[in-house]
Amino acid sequence: MTGLIERIGIRLPFIQAPMAGTSTPALAAAVSNAGALGSIGVGAVDAAGARAMIADLRQRTEAPFNVNVFVHQPATENAARERDWLFALAPLFRTFDSEPPASLKEIYKSFRVDAAMVDLLVETRPAVISFHFGLPTAEVIARLKQRGVVLLSTATNLQEAEAAERAGIDAVVAQGYEAGGHRGVFDPKIPDSQLGVTALTRILVRRLSIPVIAAGGIMDGAGIAAMLELGAEAAQLGTAFIGCPESAADAYYRAALFGPGANATEMTPFISGRPARSLPNRFTALKADVLKDLTPPDYPIAYDAGKALATAARSKGEGGFGAQWAGQGAPLARALPAADLVRILSEELALARAQKA
Repeated sequence: MTGLIERIGIRLPFIQAPMAGTSTPALAAAVSNAGALGSIGVGAVDAAGARAMIADLRQRTEAPFNVNVFVHQPATENAARERDWLFALAPLFRTFDSEPPASLKEIYKSFRVDAAMVDLLVETRPAVISFHFGLPTAEVIARLKQRGVVLLSTATNLQEAEAAERAGIDAVVAQGYEAGGHRGVFDPKIPDSQLGVTALTRILVRRLSIPVIAAGGIMDGAGIAAMLELGAEAAQLGTAFIGCPESAADAYYRAALFGPGANATEMTPFISGRPARSLPNRFTALKADVLKDLTPPDYPIAYDAGKALATAARSKGEGGFGAQWAGQGAPLARALPAADLVRILSEELALARAQKA
């Protein structure tokens, strides 16, 4: 076993990605109880909501788990852009006998400015905390490290990874462009290098002195084995766990995941205001007409409109406006209980390693 795996205290070298809105305490507990590292995402809830999720998870497992937070730059309001966005979406709301919100708001805080969330995580001390979209202050990192927490940070390029290393982060999650969900770029105004997981993992393994966790399009044990061969100490899988009954994915999401659209995931900023890889659906199709000439409001202000439209559509039986995040490995998804999936991934990993030997 590697130093990172031993330090966290898990048996298997893979992590269930902390998919906010999809990863539940039940899913994370099942993964952790099976020997991998389960995760929950609390970036879209407040400190009270996070406390409840952590308490629920601890009732289900005594094993280590990961708590993920969003460390994005807080949104900048732009009244004209937000007004234009709502005006463009208004006809769609009306097709579902609904009206768009009168205005848009920043629907959740960044960890950068959420003192209550910082205090909660210092108090509850999960085994692992991971950061997405950026890094917290040196003071916050020091407080968490003093509590013995293992800290992870997403990086999409070498510069972000080096910043994480300098900040004292324990391991970097190399997020390839194949990955589902939001791109973890620190500054969305800078062009994205769009590195795939293979190239990014090798670059970071060669250039960093801290462990690398590979993420992006990894769906089975052979994929995990390939990342370990590249020098990663673990792999992170997100889309692989969406089909588990313990995930919070609704019936529309599951139908899309196991439908033909899984072969053509696409990156879109229109649902939330930041680029995210999604299954193709009615919302992603809006880029061709309704939204094609508009710039989305800042993340997560745009998400306020996206969530409202998804709710209005679902009330009329239309599930195609949800945030149906998925990576390029989506066609390999399996509908299995999480514990069974972890067991099969472990068996596939052992077989791949045996064939390589």
